[in-house]
Formats: sequence, C-alpha cells, structure tokens
Amino acid sequence: MAAKDLYEKDFYQVLGVDKKATADEIKKKYRSLARDLHPDKNQGNAALEEKFKAVSEAYDILSDSKKRAEYDEARALFERGGFRAPTGGGQYQNADFSDLFGGGNPQDIFANLFGGGGRRGPRKGSDLQTEASITFKESVFGTTLDLKLNTDGNGPQNISARVPAGVNDGAKIRVKGKGAPGEAGPGDLFIQLHVKPHAIFSRKGENLILTLPVTFAEAALGADLKVPTLSGDDVTVRLAAGTPTGRVLRVKGRGIKKGAVTGDLLISIEVQVPRRVEGKAEDAIKAFAAATADDDVRAEFSAKAKS
Repeated sequence: MAAKDLYEKDFYQVLGVDKKATADEIKKKYRSLARDLHPDKNQGNAALEEKFKAVSEAYDILSDSKKRAEYDEARALFERGGFRAPTGGGQYQNADFSDLFGGGNPQDIFANLFGGGGRRGPRKGSDLQTEASITFKESVFGTTLDLKLNTDGNGPQNISARVPAGVNDGAKIRVKGKGAPGEAGPGDLFIQLHVKPHAIFSRKGENLILTLPVTFAEAALGADLKVPTLSGDDVTVRLAAGTPTGRVLRVKGRGIKKGAVTGDLLISIEVQVPRRVEGKAEDAIKAFAAATADDDVRAEFSAKAKS
C-alpha cells in the first residue's frame, strides 16, 4: 500500500469513533468490531476478512499514543493541504510537513510509521489481535495456550503461545509471524489475556492475598494453623493469642515469582463469630462475659467521641 493511501485514510471512521475518543472508548469499539468480523466467525467471507484487517490496522495506530499523535498531526496537515504527494517524480510541495516531522520524505515517514520500512520496499503483513482467558493459577505459574485461528485466510490453523509466569490481567503476549500475510512476510499476533478470578486467592503486585477464617477461640487463645497455598501444599502459621480481625500474617517467598522477584503470601485474619450458641458453649461464653465484666473495651472510643 502506498504511503499516500495511508495518510489519506481516516482510521477514526474505520473504527466508527470520534477523533476525541479516549483510549478506553477506542479499545471497547475495536473489541466489539473484532468479535463480529473475526475470520473464524466469517470463514469464506472475503469482504468481512478485509474489513477485519482494516479495523486491526486502524486499532494498531490509534491504540498506540505515539503513533496516534503522529497520525493526527499528519492528517491535520494533509486536510489543510499542507503537502501533496508528487506525480511524475516531482518534489513534495510545502515544507510544513518536513518541518513538522524533523525533515525527510513524507512517504518514507508514513511507511516507517505504519511498519512498511521504506517507500518502495515490500510491506510486512498487518499485526492481528485476539483475546484468551486463563485461570488465576495459570497466570501465576505460566501456561501454554493452544489456539485455533484463521490468520491468513486459508482456514483455521493451530497456534501455540507460551504465557510466562506472573502475568497480570490485561497483559498482551506476542506470537511472531502469526499475523496477516504480507509481501515482506507475515505480521505478528498479539493475544490479550483475561485472568479469571480465584475463589480464595487474589494478588497485589507480586504478593498473593488470602483471607483466612479463624474461630473466636483460636484468635483469643492462639493456635498453629494450616493454610493452603496456590501450589497445592499447606504452610503452618502461628496465630498469637489475642489476634484481632484484620491482622495480616506474612509467609515469605510463597507469593508470585516474576523474573528475579518473588513475592510473599499475605494472610488476612478474619475472626468468625458464631451465629448460634447453645448448651455448654453458651454457658462458657456467659462465664467468660462475667469474668471480663470489668473490661470496658469502648472506654477509649467513648472518650474520643466526646473530645
């Protein structure tokens, strides 16, 4: 594709968004279009496959803040008549374009901006994007995705992609050479990852977070507790006597390993209050209440309220 075609394209119109659209609005619109136009869903429909490529190309530019800024400036200048492509080997008219981008041939600048490399050289195929969901455990320890995608218009193909350990929700991984075909070779495939929440674990940075329920007796008297870990084994932690709800215990090195960094397991204590107390348990609690009747746990609280 000639550079002239690139800077004359209205990528905002291709995606159907306003020129002032935010990054989130552009992403949301692209996802909607990509779901409807994806080749896997429209096999054999050449027109929709071409539209999918056009949408992917537009998103590639508008989702990158630097590319978008350069594109917006160039489009604005083009719409004002700031430069025109030469015919018959003539020179570019009006120096504004070269001044704006620090000199150079506009066609070469656009070719570089859109990944073509040079004005007359063959262009690499467009990068494509897709999405995949993985479990929380897979995001922590890494996994291999086996996808079946139609990226070249010749039918579905099996694509294997390695997900590294420690990835966050929303991360993107690249599979080289699995994008759309082009004269200079295929583009790349980018896979955006969605991490499913875990039933009891969450993360904060490289630390794993776990809320551990304990009984009133364990919190009051102290106890050694077995705590499950994401890797499947248990660790034993000591609960000190008098531990309140919200106290956080740390188990070093049992968090998320990402490169050379390994986080910790943070255990937040949640004291469970019995909903129903009968018989000996009720008698024991009444005896405890009588034995601690002189302890006013709200004395300081009330004093602060009056100050």
